[in-house]
Amino acid sequence: MTRDELCEVLDALLCPDEVTDVAPNGLQFEGRPEIRRVALGVTASLAFLERAVAAQADAAIVHHGLFWTDPAGLRIVRSMRRRIGVLCRADLNLLAYHLPLDRHPTLGNNAQLAQRLGASEIEPAFEMGGATIGVRARLAEPVPLGEIVARIARVTAREPLVVPAGPGLVATVGIVSGDAPKLVAESLAHGDDLFLTGEPSEPVVHLAREEGIHFVAAGHHATERLGVRALGAWLEREYDLDCRFIEVGSPV
Repeated sequence: MTRDELCEVLDALLCPDEVTDVAPNGLQFEGRPEIRRVALGVTASLAFLERAVAAQADAAIVHHGLFWTDPAGLRIVRSMRRRIGVLCRADLNLLAYHLPLDRHPTLGNNAQLAQRLGASEIEPAFEMGGATIGVRARLAEPVPLGEIVARIARVTAREPLVVPAGPGLVATVGIVSGDAPKLVAESLAHGDDLFLTGEPSEPVVHLAREEGIHFVAAGHHATERLGVRALGAWLEREYDLDCRFIEVGSPV
């Protein structure tokens, strides 16, 4: 597969033009034209890029790329210079899909979380950037809070922060991976029993307690592994590419 073909395939699959994002989606650094091996990860950190090169990848696909709308992120200095230096020396392509990889109805971070938590119904929810980016999941059957928290811990491979403030049994879960604690207000409006995101917020703790909804923060990084892994499996299945997920852990 060529680089241009890979970009076309991913743009058609993830539809980046349908959402207004805080980062450029798609090809962020142009490398060699032929793609046989792909490294996938959450963030285009220096450690990830070096490991992608060591794995002899032709392209790297991440959820968090190099460039953001914050002007500070446009300066090619210090760690940014080192990251781009790795890409230049290795002639490595870098593609990044942020909100498009959160919101995909089957491969996205939120849909993948819902599937693994035992959802029988999954519907798009939570608007950002002019499009829905999260999901509302109805579990196959209501379960106690302790059971759904245990499932979240297994899926994310870490113990989540839990604010227990909702009903005794959990039937519906609002899910927005990453940094979305304020969207608990929309989850309340939906009538959800529990809201799951990656990062907590001090004011949201009190809001959850006062309004009667369970709030769970399971880690920004931990809630955003599943999308890139699912995307890699899809590329292997559909295009016979050699795809390798590279984990560079983060406590956040």
